[in-house]
Amino acid sequence: MNRPLGVLAGLLGLVMFVCDRSDAAEPGVVRLKNQRAVLGTTTAGGAIVEFRLNGNKVNPLNWTIHGLEPVEAGKPFLRGHFLCLDRWGAPSESEADRGVPFHGEAPRINWKLTRAPKIDDEFPYLQMSCRLPLAGLSVVRKIGLARRASVAWVHEEVTNNRKLGRIYNMVQHPSIAAPFLDETTLVDSNATRGFSQEGDVPSGTKGAGSWPRMVIKDQSVDLRRFRPTKSDGTVHDVSSFVFDSKTKVGWVTAVNPKSQLLLGYTWQTSDYPWLNIWRHRENGRVQSRGLEFGTTGLHQPFKVLVDRGRIFDRPLFAFIDAGQSISREYMMFVAAVPENYSGVARLVIDEPKSEIVLFERAPGKRRISLSFELPTPPSLK
Repeated sequence: MNRPLGVLAGLLGLVMFVCDRSDAAEPGVVRLKNQRAVLGTTTAGGAIVEFRLNGNKVNPLNWTIHGLEPVEAGKPFLRGHFLCLDRWGAPSESEADRGVPFHGEAPRINWKLTRAPKIDDEFPYLQMSCRLPLAGLSVVRKIGLARRASVAWVHEEVTNNRKLGRIYNMVQHPSIAAPFLDETTLVDSNATRGFSQEGDVPSGTKGAGSWPRMVIKDQSVDLRRFRPTKSDGTVHDVSSFVFDSKTKVGWVTAVNPKSQLLLGYTWQTSDYPWLNIWRHRENGRVQSRGLEFGTTGLHQPFKVLVDRGRIFDRPLFAFIDAGQSISREYMMFVAAVPENYSGVARLVIDEPKSEIVLFERAPGKRRISLSFELPTPPSLK
């Protein structure tokens, strides 16, 4: 998936979709539509705030930060699937005093729609960008939607505008909430070893958790499900996982059988070696889940990351040189599922057929195929 922009533009040349920028619906939201799905992104913070099937009103990406931090009128706020850049988590105390925000500037500033798709375009696509004045980085994003399938792909190119190289992190932060998220929602992945951010960071594989099991605050938890408890107040926990060293393609899915809807992501592990699962309860009730994949698995300021270096032999930060541009990509998809669907056991990229194939967990063992409708699929070898 780490290809030059020109190659992606060539693939986008075969995609036909409609852009809806109805200010009456919500200012700054651009929607891409085809026969199967609707994808909406906002220029206020750059988040993907909608991805749903036509005929199904449930939007898995309807989450917002309201209630967890103050939201100022007219200013971007964390919502849906947002991009954490140049960091994941909190800045240092000194950085915070100088205005550096939690999760970086990218989701908290206004993006520019630099190229909107048009109905009469032969080869339409969407492009948006932003500059991060404190971080000295800029990012250009392209989004394409398959002609007749509920599959989209996102290409992001980050550039260091400064005269000095620097470390940084880039984490995709899809966040789900009710009604898609409830106690029946199932999360699956091909991640392997992991640890809880609420406990000690393991020095090696000894003491590591194994997906989907994790010990969180002395309790063994199955992260596939998120159930209510008797806890009081606001409770958060984050568990971080890596993938087997031979695994080239990472994936994560969330499915709500009651809504008969599945949301999923897939990416190259060389781009994003970490999967981070965030859970949030209010007075014991399930509120939010993050299906976060990125370049780090430690939710700490840069000094802590540098001191630590690696966990499970995976890096905790990336480096970008002065003037350098680095590209990363991922695919996202929504799919209809049966009401008794039991979750995803395996995801396969069938390149000859240009399909994403989802194999159901037992006892169902059914198969769902989603076509790219492209002559050559995105590189997920």
